[in-house]
Amino acid sequence: MEILHFIAQYRTPFFDTLFQTITLFAQETLVVVIICWLYWCLDKRKAYILGFTYFLSGLLIQGLKITFRIPRPWVLDPEFHPVSSALSGATGYSFPSGHTQSGTALFSTLGFASRKYTWKFFCFFFMILIGFSRMYLGVHTPKDVLVSMLLTLGISAFIWYKAGPVLTHAAYTKKISLGLLGICLFLGIYTAYLYMTQTADPEMAEDALKACGAGLGFAVGYYLECTYIHFSVPKETKQKIIRFSAGLLSVLILMGLFELTLKKFLIGSILSYFLLILWIVAGYPALFSRRKKADK
Repeated sequence: MEILHFIAQYRTPFFDTLFQTITLFAQETLVVVIICWLYWCLDKRKAYILGFTYFLSGLLIQGLKITFRIPRPWVLDPEFHPVSSALSGATGYSFPSGHTQSGTALFSTLGFASRKYTWKFFCFFFMILIGFSRMYLGVHTPKDVLVSMLLTLGISAFIWYKAGPVLTHAAYTKKISLGLLGICLFLGIYTAYLYMTQTADPEMAEDALKACGAGLGFAVGYYLECTYIHFSVPKETKQKIIRFSAGLLSVLILMGLFELTLKKFLIGSILSYFLLILWIVAGYPALFSRRKKADK
């Protein structure tokens, strides 16, 4: 807490706005949009690497959150005050940092994928900047940020250098998808137990259950695409823009429908995350892949 109090001395309206903007780059919506663009239009293998990094690290961080159940800094120290504009996005337990996990998963993968050292430096620097923004805004302690960053970076490096080369090989598809499926089910059962026994705060446990739903959608979608769909990315820029725009519109429509229907209750909310990710990974690709075959 001493470090947070020290940083808080140097807050200004300009830096409040700057770091609030920087932290937005770790929002799950932005990560999903980038995955969609990369997956549908540029490079499936790199999209799978980013997807597995994002979901695996997210599941790990959610599991640690509901296990340790550490309150936010202003709860630990009532005399400490975070930047007010950051409070709306600071939900759930404090340790480890979810925004740091999201930002690290995204920018570390982009950094590993970059061929130019200038872009590598920018990606990893921005990754660190996102972590610092969480401390500047006063919504996470250094421990929250460092643990999340190191764990996610380790997962990112392992997937990029070890697992990445085999993600699109048919011989490994079933094992990999079952592995992710098993992790989601394990965390889901564990979280459901904490939820039903009221060991964990219900709202916080719900976040972990939603992450399990999204992870299950990714695991099933990955298996279906690699086994049956096998879509190819377009070569022309115009085709890429049309595919991405239509896909993003379909995602927004589904999100709106789920908000009005399934998200009214917990099971439905978990199902909505499962269906949304499944649509992104397998449903929409199956649709445009079938149309392309029909055109031929």
